[in-house]
Amino acid sequence: MSLALSCLAGVALDALLGEPKRAHPLVAFGRLADRLERHFNGPEARGWRSHGVTAWCLAVLPLTGLAWLLSLLPGIGWLVEIVLLYLALGLRSLGEHLLPVARALRLGDLPEARRRVGYIVSRDTSTLDEAGVARAATESALENGSDAVFATLFWFAVAGAPGVVLYRLSNTLDAMWGYHNERFERFGWAAARIDDALNYLPARLAALTYALLGQTRRALRCWRAQAPSW
Repeated sequence: MSLALSCLAGVALDALLGEPKRAHPLVAFGRLADRLERHFNGPEARGWRSHGVTAWCLAVLPLTGLAWLLSLLPGIGWLVEIVLLYLALGLRSLGEHLLPVARALRLGDLPEARRRVGYIVSRDTSTLDEAGVARAATESALENGSDAVFATLFWFAVAGAPGVVLYRLSNTLDAMWGYHNERFERFGWAAARIDDALNYLPARLAALTYALLGQTRRALRCWRAQAPSW
Protein backbone atom coordinates (compact mmCIF):
# COMPACT_ATOMS: atom_id res chain seq x y z
CA MET A 1 0.00 0.00 0.00
CA SER A 2 2.81 2.43 0.83
CA LEU A 3 4.41 1.77 -2.57
CA ALA A 4 1.12 2.47 -4.37
CA LEU A 5 0.61 5.67 -2.37
CA SER A 6 4.16 6.82 -3.10
CA CYS A 7 3.66 6.23 -6.83
CA LEU A 8 0.36 8.10 -6.77
CA ALA A 9 1.92 10.96 -4.83
CA GLY A 10 4.82 11.26 -7.31
CA VAL A 11 2.46 11.22 -10.29
CA ALA A 12 0.19 13.76 -8.58
CA LEU A 13 3.12 16.13 -7.96
CA ASP A 14 4.16 15.82 -11.59
CA ALA A 15 0.62 16.55 -12.76
CA LEU A 16 0.30 19.51 -10.40
CA LEU A 17 3.73 21.11 -10.72
CA GLY A 18 5.27 19.79 -13.93
CA GLU A 19 9.04 19.97 -14.33
CA PRO A 20 10.91 22.52 -12.21
CA LYS A 21 11.19 25.62 -14.40
CA ARG A 22 14.53 26.97 -13.24
CA ALA A 23 16.87 24.30 -11.92
CA HIS A 24 15.91 20.76 -12.86
CA PRO A 25 18.43 18.33 -11.33
CA LEU A 26 18.77 16.52 -14.66
CA VAL A 27 20.03 19.76 -16.24
CA ALA A 28 22.76 19.97 -13.60
CA PHE A 29 23.49 16.29 -14.15
CA GLY A 30 23.82 16.95 -17.87
CA ARG A 31 26.48 19.56 -17.18
CA LEU A 32 28.34 17.06 -15.00
CA ALA A 33 28.10 14.46 -17.76
CA ASP A 34 29.51 16.95 -20.28
CA ARG A 35 32.52 17.62 -18.05
CA LEU A 36 33.16 13.92 -17.53
CA GLU A 37 32.90 13.26 -21.25
CA ARG A 38 35.37 16.00 -22.11
CA HIS A 39 37.80 14.65 -19.50
CA PHE A 40 37.57 10.96 -20.37
CA ASN A 41 36.84 11.13 -24.10
CA GLY A 42 39.61 13.25 -25.55
CA PRO A 43 40.82 12.54 -29.10
CA GLU A 44 43.61 10.30 -27.81
CA ALA A 45 41.19 8.14 -25.76
CA ARG A 46 38.36 7.45 -28.19
CA GLY A 47 39.30 3.84 -28.74
CA TRP A 48 38.82 2.94 -25.07
CA ARG A 49 35.47 1.57 -23.93
CA SER A 50 36.84 1.44 -20.39
CA HIS A 51 36.87 5.25 -20.28
CA GLY A 52 33.16 5.27 -20.96
CA VAL A 53 32.59 2.69 -18.21
CA THR A 54 34.60 4.78 -15.75
CA ALA A 55 32.74 7.98 -16.66
CA TRP A 56 29.38 6.21 -16.32
CA CYS A 57 30.28 4.89 -12.87
CA LEU A 58 31.47 8.30 -11.68
CA ALA A 59 28.31 9.98 -12.97
CA VAL A 60 25.71 7.49 -11.76
CA LEU A 61 26.86 5.44 -8.80
CA PRO A 62 27.61 8.21 -6.24
CA LEU A 63 24.23 9.87 -6.83
CA THR A 64 22.45 6.51 -6.66
CA GLY A 65 24.18 5.81 -3.35
CA LEU A 66 23.21 9.26 -2.08
CA ALA A 67 19.58 8.61 -3.01
CA TRP A 68 19.71 5.34 -1.08
CA LEU A 69 21.16 7.01 2.02
CA LEU A 70 18.61 9.85 1.92
CA SER A 71 15.75 7.38 1.57
CA LEU A 72 16.84 5.76 4.85
CA LEU A 73 16.59 8.97 6.87
CA PRO A 74 14.23 8.47 9.82
CA GLY A 75 10.94 10.26 9.48
CA ILE A 76 11.54 11.84 6.07
CA GLY A 77 12.89 8.99 3.95
CA TRP A 78 9.43 8.41 2.49
CA LEU A 79 9.22 12.06 1.46
CA VAL A 80 12.65 11.90 -0.20
CA GLU A 81 11.46 8.93 -2.25
CA ILE A 82 8.33 10.75 -3.43
CA VAL A 83 10.28 13.89 -4.37
CA LEU A 84 12.89 11.90 -6.31
CA LEU A 85 10.14 10.05 -8.17
CA TYR A 86 8.47 13.37 -9.01
CA LEU A 87 11.75 14.77 -10.36
CA ALA A 88 12.30 11.67 -12.49
CA LEU A 89 8.81 11.61 -14.05
CA GLY A 90 8.04 13.50 -17.25
CA LEU A 91 4.35 12.85 -17.95
CA ARG A 92 3.08 16.43 -17.80
CA SER A 93 6.10 17.72 -19.71
CA LEU A 94 5.45 15.16 -22.44
CA GLY A 95 1.93 16.46 -22.89
CA GLU A 96 3.09 20.08 -22.81
CA HIS A 97 5.46 19.40 -25.70
CA LEU A 98 3.20 17.16 -27.80
CA LEU A 99 -0.20 18.83 -27.57
CA PRO A 100 0.97 22.02 -29.37
CA VAL A 101 2.17 19.82 -32.27
CA ALA A 102 -1.26 18.18 -32.48
CA ARG A 103 -3.05 21.55 -32.33
CA ALA A 104 -0.86 23.01 -35.09
CA LEU A 105 -1.53 20.00 -37.32
CA ARG A 106 -5.29 20.25 -36.74
CA LEU A 107 -5.16 23.93 -37.72
CA GLY A 108 -3.12 23.17 -40.83
CA ASP A 109 -0.21 25.29 -39.57
CA LEU A 110 2.68 23.16 -40.85
CA PRO A 111 5.50 25.66 -40.05
CA GLU A 112 4.34 25.86 -36.43
CA ALA A 113 4.00 22.08 -36.24
CA ARG A 114 7.55 21.69 -37.57
CA ARG A 115 8.84 24.22 -35.05
CA ARG A 116 7.09 22.56 -32.14
CA VAL A 117 8.16 19.03 -32.99
CA GLY A 118 11.71 20.32 -33.37
CA TYR A 119 11.71 20.92 -29.59
CA ILE A 120 11.38 17.20 -28.88
CA VAL A 121 13.37 15.41 -31.59
CA SER A 122 17.06 15.56 -32.42
CA ARG A 123 16.64 15.85 -36.18
CA ASP A 124 16.08 18.57 -38.77
CA THR A 125 12.33 19.14 -38.96
CA SER A 126 12.31 22.03 -41.44
CA THR A 127 11.47 19.83 -44.45
CA LEU A 128 9.00 17.41 -42.84
CA ASP A 129 5.53 17.15 -44.34
CA GLU A 130 2.45 16.71 -42.14
CA ALA A 131 2.82 12.92 -42.04
CA GLY A 132 6.49 13.27 -41.12
CA VAL A 133 5.68 15.66 -38.28
CA ALA A 134 2.97 13.31 -37.02
CA ARG A 135 5.33 10.33 -37.15
CA ALA A 136 8.07 12.19 -35.28
CA ALA A 137 5.65 13.32 -32.57
CA THR A 138 4.10 9.86 -32.23
CA GLU A 139 7.50 8.15 -31.99
CA SER A 140 8.55 10.63 -29.31
CA ALA A 141 5.32 10.10 -27.39
CA LEU A 142 5.75 6.33 -27.38
CA GLU A 143 9.46 6.33 -26.54
CA ASN A 144 9.28 8.99 -23.84
CA GLY A 145 6.11 7.48 -22.46
CA SER A 146 8.13 4.33 -21.90
CA ASP A 147 11.28 6.03 -20.59
CA ALA A 148 10.01 9.03 -18.62
CA VAL A 149 6.83 7.44 -17.28
CA PHE A 150 6.48 3.66 -17.44
CA ALA A 151 10.10 2.57 -16.85
CA THR A 152 10.55 5.28 -14.23
CA LEU A 153 7.61 3.93 -12.24
CA PHE A 154 8.81 0.35 -12.85
CA TRP A 155 12.24 0.95 -11.34
CA PHE A 156 10.75 2.93 -8.47
CA ALA A 157 8.50 -0.05 -7.71
CA VAL A 158 11.45 -2.46 -7.94
CA ALA A 159 14.08 -0.53 -5.98
CA GLY A 160 12.61 2.68 -4.60
CA ALA A 161 14.62 5.92 -4.68
CA PRO A 162 17.97 4.37 -5.70
CA GLY A 163 16.25 2.41 -8.47
CA VAL A 164 14.54 5.43 -10.00
CA VAL A 165 17.71 7.56 -9.75
CA LEU A 166 19.87 4.82 -11.29
CA TYR A 167 17.42 4.41 -14.15
CA ARG A 168 16.86 8.08 -15.00
CA LEU A 169 20.54 8.97 -14.85
CA SER A 170 21.41 5.97 -17.01
CA ASN A 171 18.69 6.92 -19.47
CA THR A 172 20.00 10.50 -19.60
CA LEU A 173 23.55 9.31 -20.31
CA ASP A 174 22.29 7.11 -23.12
CA ALA A 175 20.58 10.14 -24.64
CA MET A 176 23.81 12.14 -24.36
CA TRP A 177 26.46 9.51 -25.15
CA GLY A 178 24.70 6.67 -26.97
CA TYR A 179 25.44 7.73 -30.55
CA HIS A 180 26.92 5.74 -33.41
CA ASN A 181 29.56 8.22 -34.52
CA GLU A 182 33.32 8.63 -34.23
CA ARG A 183 33.13 10.57 -30.97
CA PHE A 184 30.78 8.26 -29.06
CA GLU A 185 30.93 4.85 -30.77
CA ARG A 186 33.18 3.34 -28.11
CA PHE A 187 32.92 5.84 -25.27
CA GLY A 188 29.12 5.64 -25.25
CA TRP A 189 29.00 1.86 -25.60
CA ALA A 190 28.54 1.23 -21.87
CA ALA A 191 25.85 3.91 -21.48
CA ALA A 192 23.88 2.47 -24.40
CA ARG A 193 24.18 -1.16 -23.29
CA ILE A 194 23.26 -0.40 -19.67
CA ASP A 195 20.22 1.59 -20.78
CA ASP A 196 19.19 -1.31 -23.04
CA ALA A 197 19.46 -3.72 -20.12
CA LEU A 198 17.50 -1.49 -17.74
CA ASN A 199 14.78 -0.97 -20.37
CA TYR A 200 14.52 -4.59 -21.52
CA LEU A 201 11.55 -5.56 -19.35
CA PRO A 202 9.91 -2.13 -18.85
CA ALA A 203 9.87 -1.44 -22.61
CA ARG A 204 8.06 -4.70 -23.29
CA LEU A 205 5.58 -4.10 -20.50
CA ALA A 206 5.01 -0.58 -21.84
CA ALA A 207 4.39 -1.94 -25.34
CA LEU A 208 1.92 -4.46 -23.95
CA THR A 209 0.16 -1.68 -22.04
CA TYR A 210 -0.08 0.46 -25.18
CA ALA A 211 -1.56 -2.51 -27.02
CA LEU A 212 -4.14 -3.19 -24.30
CA LEU A 213 -5.23 0.46 -24.35
CA GLY A 214 -5.74 0.58 -28.12
CA GLN A 215 -6.52 -1.79 -30.99
CA THR A 216 -5.02 -4.73 -29.17
CA ARG A 217 -4.86 -7.43 -31.85
CA ARG A 218 -3.57 -5.08 -34.51
CA ALA A 219 -1.03 -3.58 -32.09
CA LEU A 220 0.28 -7.03 -31.12
CA ARG A 221 0.63 -8.01 -34.80
CA CYS A 222 2.53 -4.79 -35.55
CA TRP A 223 4.72 -5.32 -32.49
CA ARG A 224 5.73 -8.79 -33.64
CA ALA A 225 6.37 -7.65 -37.21
CA GLN A 226 8.08 -4.32 -36.56
CA ALA A 227 9.98 -4.66 -33.28
CA PRO A 228 12.99 -6.49 -34.81
CA SER A 229 13.60 -3.46 -37.06
CA TRP A 230 13.84 -0.97 -34.15
